[in-house]
Amino acid sequence: AMRHLPYFCRGEVVKGFGRGSRELGVPTANFSEQVVESFPSDISTGIYYGWACVGNGDVHKMVLSIGWNPFYKNIKKSVETHIIHTFKEDFYGEILSIVIVGYIRPEKNFDSLEALISAIQGDIEEAKRQLDLPEHLKLKEDNFFHQPEGKIVNNH
Repeated sequence: AMRHLPYFCRGEVVKGFGRGSRELGVPTANFSEQVVESFPSDISTGIYYGWACVGNGDVHKMVLSIGWNPFYKNIKKSVETHIIHTFKEDFYGEILSIVIVGYIRPEKNFDSLEALISAIQGDIEEAKRQLDLPEHLKLKEDNFFHQPEGKIVNNH
């Protein structure tokens, strides 16, 4: 899982399944299919952590899921970013820039929605801990987050 990290990606936020906020209490920003397809095909599915920035906004900690979400039996691979920050409004259509820094765990199915939510909360806590480490904090300041608008770049 680590061979491609850190992985830099930028793309437009599109409407997902709408269940992150509604069912899980964890709003996620979804990338378009084109962005998802541009990820390395051999990047492991699972849960990752890193940094995220919406438009020209501040850089925040994030947790990211890459995969098929076995609990929901998706047929299309998705990349969903949960930014550990409270936003006042949706940001569909904005450009989301992310740096994936580390890997937390593989994707897996859960027996219940409660078990899934509990795992997600654990992932968020783990991400917060990891991202406070000096080697991860320095990526928060990466120039990638301060590039001019309009240029959509994967891995710079």
